[in-house]
This record gives sequence, structure tokens and C-alpha cells, in this order.
Amino acid sequence: MVTLPALAYPALFIAFALFFVLPLGFHGLWVPDETRYAQAAQEMLNTDNWVVPHFMGLRYFEKPIGGYWLIAIAQALFGDNLFGTRIASALTTGATVLLVFLLTRRLWSDPLKTWTACLLYMTFGLAAGQAGYSNIDPQLALWTTLSLASAWLGMEGRSARERWLGWALLGAACAIGFMTKGFLAWLLPVIVVVPYAVLHGRWRELLKGGPLAVLIAVLISLPWVLAVNQREPDFWNFFFWNEHIRRFTSNHAQHTAPFWFFIPILLAGSLPWTLLVIPALKRTWAERRERHSGFLALWFAMPFLFFSLSKGKLPTYILPCFAPLALLMANTLVDKLRQKDLRLLRGNGLLNLALGGLSLLGLIGLELTHPVFSGYPARLASAALVCMVWALCGAIQWKRASQHWYAPALAIWVLIAVLPASMPQTIVDNKMPDQFIAEHLDPLQGARSLLSNDLGAASALAWRLNRSDVTLLNVDGELRYGLGYADAQDRRVLSKDVGDWLSKQMKLGPVGIVLKAPDMHGDQLPSWLPDGAKVFRENNLLIVITR
Repeated sequence: MVTLPALAYPALFIAFALFFVLPLGFHGLWVPDETRYAQAAQEMLNTDNWVVPHFMGLRYFEKPIGGYWLIAIAQALFGDNLFGTRIASALTTGATVLLVFLLTRRLWSDPLKTWTACLLYMTFGLAAGQAGYSNIDPQLALWTTLSLASAWLGMEGRSARERWLGWALLGAACAIGFMTKGFLAWLLPVIVVVPYAVLHGRWRELLKGGPLAVLIAVLISLPWVLAVNQREPDFWNFFFWNEHIRRFTSNHAQHTAPFWFFIPILLAGSLPWTLLVIPALKRTWAERRERHSGFLALWFAMPFLFFSLSKGKLPTYILPCFAPLALLMANTLVDKLRQKDLRLLRGNGLLNLALGGLSLLGLIGLELTHPVFSGYPARLASAALVCMVWALCGAIQWKRASQHWYAPALAIWVLIAVLPASMPQTIVDNKMPDQFIAEHLDPLQGARSLLSNDLGAASALAWRLNRSDVTLLNVDGELRYGLGYADAQDRRVLSKDVGDWLSKQMKLGPVGIVLKAPDMHGDQLPSWLPDGAKVFRENNLLIVITR
């Protein structure tokens, strides 16, 4: 009989502290997302504007305000540092694990399945990776999980009090999710709850409690809705049409991808448990007439289908699907353990062994032919350690599936804790420019004016210096809307005008310039830079301080 060890939950808490929280400050901010959210939240604190989203001092209406609130509060508590920027993602992921715990315990009353569901969610590659990454997807996953867990309570609660509490929590979760990500937070519960109510005869409960959920959602979100509309009347026009309708329907939407895009993302995001995905979904289909299986099936499938139909796609969009997937896979995994059917677990271990071994061989081959870690032996050793641990954990699961079936958890935890700080310097400079900027903060802090030709580098510069007045050279992209306002016309300069702009700014004081210059080689510099400037260079990054 497979039982739950006494230290099972303490082990999860220790793992969360060691692998999720402790490494948050050990590597630079990834562009474009982390620098964006860090700078926008910092600006919120500096301006005390908790209503209208701004990024780089410009109106930024691609997201509502709520997603920045938690990041800003964390920076207020822990400082404008890497830890403060990321801790909100880690804590919201931890809160989602808590909801997985509560829901699994409610559905199955099985301690081992409950713990296993928590372990699986904490070790899904997509969920674990996002927990250490400053963005709002873990927040949306939390509010979506709370809304649908509450909806289950509202329709299947054991008492009238439980059911009313469920509907009230659903409304609150939808409101906070709406202020975090937008109308999506209302749509996802609807496309799950309505089909479930119809298919399983719970439509009377839906008609009774649904209006309460809607009322609470409106009452909580309405003050911000009216406040942002009063300050920026065009917010809802841009946000609704550009970020919802256009992104879902237009062939010119950002990040367009084919319908099947999320299938490989699901399998990769489920590592190191990928081989358990299909059997769990097959079993769920067979048991779809059971209420809890039917609800979890809809919770997984409907958002997955919705995002697949959307024209614009990013891998993290399906993160809300991983909470129900954790429950479904835990149900299948534990039953197979108890039946002593270990073929699936052994096959999963063999897959992880192969992935870890091949990754290690690939790393060795890359370093022999193109030594990207040259001069950084500690990073090379750390990357090799990740591969070896992954292979070893796979081997343990393969050979000791009945006793140590959970071994791959350590593999993903070591990966998320160690690998981001073990990147080759070329990747650090290209994807974490704030690290190079941090090395040269002193001369940059003396600059009166700032200029950058890359939005990621510009936002990293703004965050590191705690100032948003960086002039953008040939940059618009996601800032195109904000740059279109009359009060933002001086925030962008074109190549043909940069010489005149620089001459004017140099008369007022030193100018700090951060450039991404992939086409520059050796000592070659852009022709418009003045003579006598102080230049710092790292791969394709340039920092220039005029005198």
C-alpha cells in the first residue's frame, strides 16, 4: 500500500523556499517582459498613480492596472531589486498550489492524491518556470483557479451556505482577474461553468447563484473602471478592440501562430511528467459523466480550445489549464501506483534519462565546437549539473518507480533554480541587459539625458536608474500608442535626427546612451557618436557616456 510520508508537506515547503524563492535575485531581468513589469510597477510607486497603467512614462493600455499592483507592492516592501520584482510571481504560484490542495482534497478525500496534485503543479515546467519570472500570467492562473474552484463549490457545495460562499468567491476572483488581465477573466469561467451546468443538470444552481457572482464582480471592479475612464477616456476603446477583438480575430495580431501551437507547448510544459498527460486525459474522457471528472475536463479543455482558436498565441496563455491537469494526472498516477502498474512511470523516467543525457552530450558538443561558456567555467559546470541531475532523476524513476516515482521533481527544481544564472554571456547581454547596465551605474547616474535604441535595454536602464525619461531611438512597437500622444512627441527620435538631438542634449549636460549594436564589430562605433565619449562594450551591447 502506497502511503504519504509524514514529512511530505514540509518537503514541499522547503522545496518552495529553496528552489522558488531563494534564487529570485541571482540573475538579471529577462527582456521584454520582466523589464517591462519591473519598470511599470516602479513608475506606479514613483508617481503614486494606481489607476492608469504607464510604461517608460508613456500611456500603456495593453493590460489593466491590477497586474502591476502586486509587483509594485512587492517592490515597495522588498525594494527596487530583482527579488522584489519577482516575488509576486512566486507567491501567486504558491497560492495556486494551495488552491490545488484544497480542491483535490475536496474532490477525492485522498491524502496521497492531494499531495501528488500539489507536487505535479509545482513541478510542471511551465508553472515552475513562470514562478520565478516577473509577469502577470501566474496572477491570472491564480484568479482563474480560484474562480473555477469557487464555481465548483457554488454548484456542488454540501450546504446552501457553502454554495452561496462559492458564488461570492467566484465574483471576487473574476473581478480581480479582470483588473489583472481583462475580460478573459470573465470569459474563462463562463465557457466552463455553463456547459457543466447544462450537461450535469446544475443549471438551477447556476441561475440562483450566478447573478450574485456577476453582481459582486461588477461592484468590485466598477470603481477602477470608472476611475480609469475618467482619467483616460480612450482606455477602454484601445484595450477592448486592440487587446481582445483584434488579438483574437485578426491575421495581423501579435504573436500569430497555427491552431495546433499549444499541443507541443502542453507536452513540453508538462515536463518532467509528459508521458502521463495523454493517459490522464484518456481516462478523464472515459469518466466524463462523473461530475468531478466532467468539471475538470471542461476546465482543462475549454480554455485550451479557446486559446487555440485565438490568432495571437504565447506559450503562457495555457497556464490556467495546468491546475486541472495536475488533479487529473494525480488521480491517474496514484491509482497506477496502487495497482502496481508501473509501466507508465518507468517510461516517463526513461524519457527524462534520455532528455538529460542528450542535453549533456549537446552541451559538451557545443562547448567543444563553439565555446559559448569561455571564461565562465562556473556557468558551464552549473549547466552540466542541471543536465546530470535531470538524467539521474530519470534513471531513479525508471529503476525505482514504486519507491521514488517523484524523483523528476528534483530535476525541474534544480533547473529553475540554477539554469537562469548559468546562461552564456552572449545570452545574458542579449536577454538580460540590466546586468551590463548595473556594472556601469555610476557613470550613467551622472547623465542628464538618456537614449536607447532597444526597448528592452531602455526599460532596464529606466528601472536601474529609477527614472523613466529615456528617449527612444527608432523604437515604437508596443509603445506606438503611447508615443502617439502630443505630450510624448519628444520621447522618440529618428536616425536622421539623432545627431542634432545629441548636440542639443550635450549642451545641457552628459548624455547616457545604451545601444544594442549587433552589426558593430571590433572598435567600430555608430558615426553619430561624438569624439571623446567614454565607451563600454560587452558583445552586442554598448554604453556610451558623452562628456
